[in-house]
Amino acid sequence: MKLIRFGPAGSEKPGILINNNYYDCSDSFEDWNRDFFLNNGISRLRSRIGGKMDMTQLDRDVRLGPPIARPGMIVCIGLNYSDHAKESGMEVPAEPVVFMKATNTIAGPNDTVTIPKMSKKTDWEVELGVVLEKDASYLQNVQEAENAIAGYCIVHDVSERSFQLERGGQWVKGKSCPGFTPAGPFLVTKDEITDVSNLDMKLSVNGNLMQSGSSRTMIFSPAYIVYYLSQFMCLEAGDLISTGTPPGVGLGMTPPLYLKDGDRVSLTISGLGRQDQEFRAFRKT
Repeated sequence: MKLIRFGPAGSEKPGILINNNYYDCSDSFEDWNRDFFLNNGISRLRSRIGGKMDMTQLDRDVRLGPPIARPGMIVCIGLNYSDHAKESGMEVPAEPVVFMKATNTIAGPNDTVTIPKMSKKTDWEVELGVVLEKDASYLQNVQEAENAIAGYCIVHDVSERSFQLERGGQWVKGKSCPGFTPAGPFLVTKDEITDVSNLDMKLSVNGNLMQSGSSRTMIFSPAYIVYYLSQFMCLEAGDLISTGTPPGVGLGMTPPLYLKDGDRVSLTISGLGRQDQEFRAFRKT
């Protein structure tokens, strides 16, 4: 299944994509949130669809929001692609490099992204997102972690490199600017992904291909990341994990290249759809 959320920002309703058409599920479900995932929501939704749940078809031009409600946590993994570590001039990590993004950065897949007021180095990163359908704490093995995964989506881990790397402290302030986590267009349940370790990932800026990689070069698999994180924190149903980016980010270019006012960015991952965003300079309102 492909879960969507639609409507004005902050007032999205739950829906689903079937045969390239959008349908409203809000008469039967409150939202694709923690309660939905924790209470066997995916199975209940599948049963309702099989039972011909009454759903209203939506206009294809409806705004899509992030495919899940605001999660309890957005956990990110850095340097998780061997070829990206090489481009960054860094050693392949022995353990996952973990950082957080503020949850209020989550945005729709095609929303305009504002370049922060003082930014000179706003960068792009296409990433595979993992959404949990169970709480996860002290998991015993990778199979338990696999069983805790609801599905996958595209995440754009937008990053401000000077805030991240040149202003001291941890990475979070370079990752948590408003709108810096576009997600979607839909959440694909894991049964529809044949091999999550073999997904093509691409990102273009103004039609120029910048990132072209594959989850084949991922150092730590999504299930291993869930297992690993559960040893240090309690992950919750509905949480979002962003699992790292392949090579081709602006920071790694010679000279580095960053996003500017009016740039358009497109992202795709096999089976997970497409995002399209315009980046606009900060303007005081």
